[in-house]
Amino acid sequence: MTNTHRQNDTDQQNGNAASASPRTSSRTAGPLPVAAGKVIVQGEDLGRWVTAQRFAWEPLLPAQQWLLENVLGIEPAQEAERPVKRTQDTMWAVNLRAARQFHAREGHLRVPRKHVEHLAGAAEGTAGPSGHQTGADGVVVVKLGTWLDNVRKRADRLTEQRRADLDALGMRW
Repeated sequence: MTNTHRQNDTDQQNGNAASASPRTSSRTAGPLPVAAGKVIVQGEDLGRWVTAQRFAWEPLLPAQQWLLENVLGIEPAQEAERPVKRTQDTMWAVNLRAARQFHAREGHLRVPRKHVEHLAGAAEGTAGPSGHQTGADGVVVVKLGTWLDNVRKRADRLTEQRRADLDALGMRW
């Protein structure tokens, strides 16, 4: 058994199949994929693995970083490539915007729990806040009914301004 096979077997036994697959792939099939879903080897999505390594660069050991850069040709993600972290205030603003849109259209804020509201105007390709999905057309999908139910359960912890914003829409507590 060669050293390469021995190392791959060791990686797989240690639960590091993802680290074994890219080494094998880069030697036989050329450059590693950068997009998820393009190349699957032994059930491992290589594009997803490459992306995960690029975005989780800092906690890697220097030896791991060196191997990724010099053996596999993978570089850390640049700051501009990293997803924007959403603050609680940003998420609140998106949900409140959805509530206002629903109220303007329906004339009330009695939203069924399963209702989702579609907000236009999000930048294409941006990730929506937690609980929101941004479609290719820039529409943010807000689980408005679920959000309002959760807000009711936490009403005693809302700031006066947030409570006033919802009261103005006729929120039933």
